[in-house]
Amino acid sequence: MNRPVLRDTAAPTPDQAAVGLIARALTDEDVDAWVAQERQACLHPLHAWTPENYRSSLRAGYWSRVLCAGDRVVAVCVAMDGVDEIHLLNIAVARDWQGRGLALVLLQALCERCLHQRAQALWLEVRPSNARARALYQREGFVDIGVRKHYYPAEGGREDALVMRREIQLEAAHALD
Repeated sequence: MNRPVLRDTAAPTPDQAAVGLIARALTDEDVDAWVAQERQACLHPLHAWTPENYRSSLRAGYWSRVLCAGDRVVAVCVAMDGVDEIHLLNIAVARDWQGRGLALVLLQALCERCLHQRAQALWLEVRPSNARARALYQREGFVDIGVRKHYYPAEGGREDALVMRREIQLEAAHALD
């Protein structure tokens, strides 16, 4: 369901957040430097994707976007197309760039991809312990669908994943076509 989103006026808008940044696809050359940053950005290094996670996504042809400040990747998003849906696999922002609205910029780019691909839904999993990400997803219209037990590696064993879904309103978006 698309609904109006109330934003904190102190937070940067997506247009403001992306000023001076370059958006492009992830490349193999980005992976090692980015993984080192992602490990620092996560609450625990086990929460970060591995180089192989990224490289297998590249080999599979999954959609990706990075935001770059100069030559440095500061945020990453990877998603997989499905039949009438898209699945967000990973979204991460470098620690020193967090709180600037970059995750929202990437999430909105992914929603645009949903419209372009005519995907009716956007799915994701998120750690229950990741309160910031869950709050962002809820603000952006995602709703809880279920739980995947013992889905993520965690310091003390495994952590569940909350499954969330956002309906994409294709009719309104294509009424102007």
